[in-house]
Amino acid sequence: MNRRVVITGMGALTPIGNDINSFWDGVKNGKCGIDFIKSMDVEKFKVKIAAEVKDFDPTEVIDRKEAKRMDRYCQLAMAAAEEAVKSSNLDLDNIDKYRLGVLISSGIGGLETLENEYKRMLERDTTKVSPFLIPMMIENMAGGNVAIKYGAKGPCLSVVTACATGTNSIGEAFEMIKANRAEVMITGGTEASITSIGLAGFTALTALSKSEDPKKASTPFDKNRSGFVMGEGAGVLILEELEHAKARGAKIYGEITGYGATCDAYHITQPSADGEGAARSMQLAIEEGNVSLEDISYINAHGTSTPYNDKFETIAIKNLFKEQAYKIPVSSTKSMTGHLLGASGAIESIVCIKALEEGFIPATIGLEEKDEDCDLDYVPNVGRKAELKYALSNSLGFGGHNATLLFKKWEE
Repeated sequence: MNRRVVITGMGALTPIGNDINSFWDGVKNGKCGIDFIKSMDVEKFKVKIAAEVKDFDPTEVIDRKEAKRMDRYCQLAMAAAEEAVKSSNLDLDNIDKYRLGVLISSGIGGLETLENEYKRMLERDTTKVSPFLIPMMIENMAGGNVAIKYGAKGPCLSVVTACATGTNSIGEAFEMIKANRAEVMITGGTEASITSIGLAGFTALTALSKSEDPKKASTPFDKNRSGFVMGEGAGVLILEELEHAKARGAKIYGEITGYGATCDAYHITQPSADGEGAARSMQLAIEEGNVSLEDISYINAHGTSTPYNDKFETIAIKNLFKEQAYKIPVSSTKSMTGHLLGASGAIESIVCIKALEEGFIPATIGLEEKDEDCDLDYVPNVGRKAELKYALSNSLGFGGHNATLLFKKWEE
């Protein structure tokens, strides 16, 4: 039985917009969400910029008491899930809750809570640590809390694959519906690791941009790129089996037709130089979608603005598509949002769905001088209108994780 999977709801909380409409407007207008960090004192830090979510009040969607028992990463997920569920118009009173699942994940989890409670323990006493430390810190609680709120009694899982987390989560949720383990899945990624220890850790890893100009900090594929910019936020999709969606008259935003997941098995942080794993991930998604290489209209690249990622992802695209690679627009919206780590694949999936829906290819902003190793069409600085049918979204994570989703423009 061929069970098709469609998207019937979306929610987003990002550095360039706190809902789907404002986020997508920001993408179309090439808005940069990167700025000097406001949430903490960064005087002692070498890196002072990030892409923060602005003007977020969790109590607008979560009871104040409950919000205090959630880390920020979880609060962001709850807000994005609220928007996604509302936009889907699911009848939660009549839906089969045993066929409603959740797969929302975070790459890092409750880092802010862990940091704060560790400080409290050192400054005061071991007995002063919050009894909510563990449930606020662990990575599965975004999904757990979403399931509790909506009474989802089907599969409830979390997938942690570093920066590929959001894409793997959506991909695995897609496969669950295809395998008839659920009719509806609430899925996506969330992250809130712009904290002292998070910033210090990524700085020590020499992974972050050295730019002191927020507008020139995240410049994927540019010759002068020097690293990624930390971001935060959440993206949530409602995935639904097609006939289930049709039966209730749901609005359909797009369709997922393929998913690929591979591992480089090469290095803990550096992607494989031959791009073999990323190329194979794209190929698997395309094969599952039963389309040809020529059918791909757009690729939303992982495109982190690090020297290695951009070069090796470009190699992967060229190795798979050969000469066709030069005909496919490729862009990185991390140039606007920064790198949301475990949430990046989720918000970039939303970008692909909206791109297909509206026939608009987002730009890679800040791209001034193309690297000689990065010679594809990266849609520099200004987005463009185009007829689109299939879009790929890539995510590559520390540990060698590669994940790709294939989205199709909705057609009856």
